[in-house]
Amino acid sequence: MKHLTMRRRLQILSAVAALMTGLAGTGSAQASPSAADCPNAEIFATNNTDIITDQSDPRLRTRLERFGRDVRAIIRAHGARPEASTLLDGVFWSAELKQATYERSREFDVERIGPDGLRHIAGVIAKTYHQESVLTFRCLTRTSPDTDAVQIQASGVTPTRLRDALLADPEAREELVGGSVTLDGKLILIAPLAELPVARRLTAALGVDWNEARVDYGDREFVS
Repeated sequence: MKHLTMRRRLQILSAVAALMTGLAGTGSAQASPSAADCPNAEIFATNNTDIITDQSDPRLRTRLERFGRDVRAIIRAHGARPEASTLLDGVFWSAELKQATYERSREFDVERIGPDGLRHIAGVIAKTYHQESVLTFRCLTRTSPDTDAVQIQASGVTPTRLRDALLADPEAREELVGGSVTLDGKLILIAPLAELPVARRLTAALGVDWNEARVDYGDREFVS
């Protein structure tokens, strides 16, 4: 009986050690997927349909205020609750043009919504504003069966630095395509779990301390 008890304790300790190793290996320090300030869901969208390659283009100075009000109205009309919205400067790699493109967009926090409702609302936004697709992200636990991506947030990044880092890393620009930066310099990068090592390398090139970054797990989808 004594040997069985000892063996059981060793099994428990081994399981705990394996879990901690797995968490450390995926760089989930500072992650808070169940934090109170992690929204139920997020929608990343724009009303822009032009290709912008010049960072000084005046179209990148719009604040998308009317667009923000209209999208909140769409969210409410479909039974969800719109919360905060953040203006973003996006930097994306165009494989077709072989250069970086730029885009002003908005992130919308959405509450009281499930995956089907989120997909439907994103589809309405895509069709209303003639978008090829609209990105959504549902905040989930790391162990959820629906989790397939991470959202990385880190301070101290500019669109220019993001552009330069993407241009210097062919794998990152091909696999991650791009990311966004808030007006106060916070990187928002959504990456597939399979590309987490690439995302970590890109953030390191941006001068981000991974231990200071926030990493939320969830489900991403491009809805057309």
